Amino acid sequence: QVQLVESGGGLVQAGGSLRLWCTASGRTFSRCVMGWFRQAPGKEREFVAAIRSDGGSTEYADSVKGRFTISRDNAKNTGYLQMNSLRPEDTAVYYCAALATGRWSRALDYDYWGQGTQVTVSS
Repeated sequence: QVQLVESGGGLVQAGGSLRLWCTASGRTFSRCVMGWFRQAPGKEREFVAAIRSDGGSTEYADSVKGRFTISRDNAKNTGYLQMNSLRPEDTAVYYCAALATGRWSRALDYDYWGQGTQVTVSS
């Protein structure tokens, strides 16, 4: 069992930066892929980024490549999403999730989810 709690969201101006944290409890987090998803009002939840259990491989949505960086520290049971050059279209609730096995970009494959943290980017 893995429990996930996101933090670090907030209000930022376009062009600014935010760092999201995903704090995990449970022994299996270090063996899971960690992903970040987001959901804007009236839209479906979309994939943002994911990182392999050992941190050795990452995957990003095209919309955030070159602006966002995913990382993790298994010793601290924590994952991160560094978001730079933020745009108004990045406004959404951001969710951390953990995946035992499956397709990294598919939300339905993830086994555990956090409650989400709001990110708002003003123009």
